[in-house]
Amino acid sequence: MRLAGKEWRTLVSAVRLGGDSYRVIRPAHPIAHAALREHWTGAQLSVDRAATVDLAFAWWLAARSPHSLVYLPLRSGPSSCGEECGGRELDLVLLHHSLQFPVSRWKQVRARLSRSAVHKVTLGPEAFRAFGAEEHDRRNHREFQDHLRWSVAADTLFVIGSRRAYELEGDTVRELAEDYPARLAESPDRHFCAEIELGRLKLSNADARNPWSTLHVECCNRHW
Repeated sequence: MRLAGKEWRTLVSAVRLGGDSYRVIRPAHPIAHAALREHWTGAQLSVDRAATVDLAFAWWLAARSPHSLVYLPLRSGPSSCGEECGGRELDLVLLHHSLQFPVSRWKQVRARLSRSAVHKVTLGPEAFRAFGAEEHDRRNHREFQDHLRWSVAADTLFVIGSRRAYELEGDTVRELAEDYPARLAESPDRHFCAEIELGRLKLSNADARNPWSTLHVECCNRHW
């Protein structure tokens, strides 16, 4: 399945909170089979085939929408995916670091979301850029700054970063949607997953504010 040319239907809401206004993008349709849970290794996201496409679109929009919060309301779905993992269920919000959004405000913003007009987003042929090993290796250097940061508040995992930080993990997200369906068709009983790195390995005391973790994304075979 190729993502290029596919459409994603979204709802776009503007929420005022005090003197600030926040733009929130979320899918117009329920995400039926996806679940995000806290785990001792980080966070675990279990997704079916359709949800991999939702994740890919959300990831792409977060990289290119520095003034928006991209919200996947995963706790409201009926999914049984990932139940064996246990842990608290979470929603997912992706946002650009330049927005400087205080995550403590999310509960109030979420409560003010209202129904809005449906917007369509179409993925172009070069939506996800692949990087070579050298580019990925640079993330281990002390001076590298484009790490995805993370935080948890109001039953929500926030992934926060620059466009480059999202793009460095974008090919992993694309692969989940485009390549994993064929792999599962060939080996339906195998475990297929991907790791998205969050934070950074501790190189100095300053890194304690953004500790290394992972977003472990697994294919939910029972709903594939």
